[in-house]
Amino acid sequence: MSNALGQEIAACRLCAERFAATATGHAPRPVPWFAPAARVLIAGQAPGAQVHAKGRPFADASGERLRAWLGLDEVAFYDRGRIAIVPMAFCFPGYDARGADLPPPPMCARTWHRRVMAALPRVVLTIAIGAHAQRWHLGARGRVRDTVADWRAHAPRAFPLPHPSWRNTAWLRRNPWVEAELLPALRARLQEVLRDD
Repeated sequence: MSNALGQEIAACRLCAERFAATATGHAPRPVPWFAPAARVLIAGQAPGAQVHAKGRPFADASGERLRAWLGLDEVAFYDRGRIAIVPMAFCFPGYDARGADLPPPPMCARTWHRRVMAALPRVVLTIAIGAHAQRWHLGARGRVRDTVADWRAHAPRAFPLPHPSWRNTAWLRRNPWVEAELLPALRARLQEVLRDD
């Protein structure tokens, strides 16, 4: 990370005690991925275990699906000068005793999110993935399904998406309009923004 704010985030250890107390008992490893020139913001939830291990956002099966949804290869997707990937928490939150994902710690967004958004003045397209990101970036208050179904109310400035986890495959089958209507519109808008860059 070349920018000073990214380096500051990468060194953050605010949640060390919280993460040590999880079932995973892991240390913080923030994964900042942005640069001031970015025109597109991918706003997610929090890194998963694979991202924690690799130090690269969406370096997992969810990332493969997300890149397919967006019509981007890895080179384009990871071009920080064009696409910022900013989750609501920069570290893997860990698992609870039952092995379920813990939510993003609110302390992370409180500490970093406004500063990161201020450092991204050129963003014209926000892709908000999941409930936490949709609440922050779109002011959404309902269920993810309802926010995603109402995607036209946010386009072309923003597009809400469900999480690209393979756990959501059944949900996507029950909601074919996501792939038939939302994703083509998002891909077209994304290409327009990247073309104008």
